[in-house]
Amino acid sequence: MKLWQKENTSVSELVEKFTVGRDKEFDALLAQYDVQGSIAHVKMLGEVGLMSKEESAIAVKALEEIAEEIRSHKFEIRSDVEDVHSQVELMLTERIGETGKKIHSGRSRNDQVAVDIKLYLRAEVLNMKDEVKELFDLLIEQSEKFKDKLLPGYTHLQIAMPSSFGLWLGAYAESLVDDLEFLSAAYHIANKNPLGSGAGYGSSFPLDRKRTTELLGFKSLNHNSVYAQMTRGKAEKAVAVGLSSIAATLSKLSMDCCLYLNQNFGFISFPSELTTGSSIMPHKKNPDVFELIRAKCNRIQSVPNELTLLLNNLPSGYHRDLQLTKEILFPAIEELKACLQLTRLMLSNIQVKDDILSDKKYKYLFSVEAVNELVNKGVPFRDAYQQVGNQIEKSEFNFDYSKGLHHTHEGSIGNLCNEEIMKEMHAVLTKFS
Repeated sequence: MKLWQKENTSVSELVEKFTVGRDKEFDALLAQYDVQGSIAHVKMLGEVGLMSKEESAIAVKALEEIAEEIRSHKFEIRSDVEDVHSQVELMLTERIGETGKKIHSGRSRNDQVAVDIKLYLRAEVLNMKDEVKELFDLLIEQSEKFKDKLLPGYTHLQIAMPSSFGLWLGAYAESLVDDLEFLSAAYHIANKNPLGSGAGYGSSFPLDRKRTTELLGFKSLNHNSVYAQMTRGKAEKAVAVGLSSIAATLSKLSMDCCLYLNQNFGFISFPSELTTGSSIMPHKKNPDVFELIRAKCNRIQSVPNELTLLLNNLPSGYHRDLQLTKEILFPAIEELKACLQLTRLMLSNIQVKDDILSDKKYKYLFSVEAVNELVNKGVPFRDAYQQVGNQIEKSEFNFDYSKGLHHTHEGSIGNLCNEEIMKEMHAVLTKFS
């Protein structure tokens, strides 16, 4: 069954298989939103007189029953049915008869799938926001827990200055705040109603688009019917940019963890059940989880570019190319949620080594403190820098380790700014309302 099929229409099986592709697989994710959009549309049709109130009520009741079947995982798209929209309309017509055929009045599959995707993206962005907030809370918690555990900081992968696990973990918490700024922008783009734009050129029916906007809980609508269709792909790409930003944070964090777990660093460890071994080397504890998070998140960072290549040379109006946005974006959403969940599992069980900086190879970490001490005594900075630099060149540098630790805790390392970061997160979260 095809919504567009006429009596004399037949389609090659090869063509049909090619054009449908993986669409049914991803349409299953849209089923609940397709019914949600149909309920709003049918209620509006009853209110503007394109269906009688009785017909509208009967159709809504049947659609709500179908929605319950979807929630109970009893819904499937039949092999002879083209897509989720056709399946829902078929089920409705089988249950309530000719009235079911009226629900497509004033609607095209173009705006139908557009609203389905907007509803799906809006829901998934809110789910992603909650997943990110849980990781943020854990990072802040672990930052406070390990704020007195020092570790060496690096620039150019060379030993630089003292840092702390609290500062390190808090940095990723603040990074997630900025990531959610991208996601909140995507949320507002997705939170606009395209329903009622038809095939992109409106309808001569007296549709009440403000009413369906209200019924579907959208903040506003896409006013121009042509632009409502142009948001296909644009909304997906906006969400992909938000996902990409979160993925970049997780990838960098994963790389840090892979390094710090390495025996040449030895800063952190994890319980054996969270690492893997080698088939021939009994001493190995491999960070496979972080390696896969890194790989998956690097791949997710390519999604905006992949969508750009798909959409880049399309003119206005609907094109079948847009079907492929689902198979690019939908799996990335699921992958990123899994990565966030596994990152929380790993960081909940992180074990931090004590007294890392007492190792002699880290003695130059305190060279800046030595310079600052001379400056505090009145020595010009450039002279103090040269004096300490010469000591290092001649292997004569010797700075009191305990004094260095004291200066370190008194300085910026002891000031995590976590309260300020939490305030920033709260401000970003309000943007999703």
